[in-house]
Amino acid sequence: MVSLVIGTQWGDEGKGKIVDLLSKETDFVVRFHGGNNAGHSIIVDGKKYAFHLIPSGILHPQAIGVIANGVILDLEVLVSEIQMLANEQIDLSKKLIISPRCHLILPYHKALDLAYENARGKEKLGTTGRGIGPALADKVSYNGIRIYELLDWKNFEEKFKFQAKIKNEIIKTFNVKPIEISKELKKLKSLREIILPFIKDTYEILQKAVTEKKNILLEGAHGVMLDIDFSPYPYSTGSNVITGAVNTGTGIAIKSIEQVWGVVKAYTSRVGGGPIPTEIFDKTAEQIREVGHEYGTTTGRPRRIGWLDLEATKFACQISDITDLAITKIDILSGLKKIKICMGYKLNGKSISYSSCGYNELAKLTPVYMELPGWNEDITKVREFKHLPKTCQDYIKFIEKFLGVKISIVSVGPAREEYIKL
Repeated sequence: MVSLVIGTQWGDEGKGKIVDLLSKETDFVVRFHGGNNAGHSIIVDGKKYAFHLIPSGILHPQAIGVIANGVILDLEVLVSEIQMLANEQIDLSKKLIISPRCHLILPYHKALDLAYENARGKEKLGTTGRGIGPALADKVSYNGIRIYELLDWKNFEEKFKFQAKIKNEIIKTFNVKPIEISKELKKLKSLREIILPFIKDTYEILQKAVTEKKNILLEGAHGVMLDIDFSPYPYSTGSNVITGAVNTGTGIAIKSIEQVWGVVKAYTSRVGGGPIPTEIFDKTAEQIREVGHEYGTTTGRPRRIGWLDLEATKFACQISDITDLAITKIDILSGLKKIKICMGYKLNGKSISYSSCGYNELAKLTPVYMELPGWNEDITKVREFKHLPKTCQDYIKFIEKFLGVKISIVSVGPAREEYIKL
């Protein structure tokens, strides 16, 4: 079976845990887009693992991690994750494969990210500063450098010097320190030696796996509300997040995907700028942020908090043809007397759909809420749906009915074993 896990909101939905759960019997776990601006946290036997590039399912002994061509790679981050797992006695020599078609995030991309934010002044986008946008801009403007170029060091060195000299002129214009070309080349050469053994043709490997009917799990890195085309652009990530990105990011045909998991956090959160229609700023937001440890895995920044937005989530379910839902972090809502759910939007007194909105409309509209009673019980030890508080069950059933997609997993805590399978 080929399955896909995708976020249905603004990221931070808890996809890493769901990928880890579903990877128990998976042969290949595949990252197909994005870069290290995504962060997936896994807790196994009380130990927390934070992944930004290596697929989250890698902790299962039989699972082979694949970083496919749609991913953009920061070699420093990748090597730090390889070394982290080596320190845990996890040998990746036969468990990790990297496509030579992956584009590289290079030091000048991170400097450019900072320069562009400086240039925007008060209109900052709130990027993660990881060089994602500039690297993808280079990719589509034929200025990108890939793992493929890294295989031939002299070729890589020539291309890097050419691009770095151009970028340094831009970087200096916006009061950012230019990169030291010779110093960065020396560092990149040492990183190159570590990753060379993992580089293989991922297209061929995945095509063979599909033909042999292996279990393949595709791991989305962001949420649909951050998709480069279907987000309130430019408040987005630099890649396509939706199901269609699997074909361009791996070479696997969309018709091969049999199951699409949508991950829905029981409330809304995001890092960075841009409108959140259901954002709240009161003590409830503070409580959710603190109890839910809502600080970015990648940036450490406090996440903005809002009520669950089913209008946006329904759009995400439709566009990605989601077959199953996993609800996460519902335990964080314990202790709230009332819980609101957004069922639609109104603008100037008239109903408006998410797909009809740009960032201006999303910032001005009024959410239409349904208010449901909360619950006080600690639900982290519950393992059967019928043992959840009645009001919690009602909350979950309301979401399922509204979205028209079955809920198959309810996560009731951060650890691997803290979930209910429906």
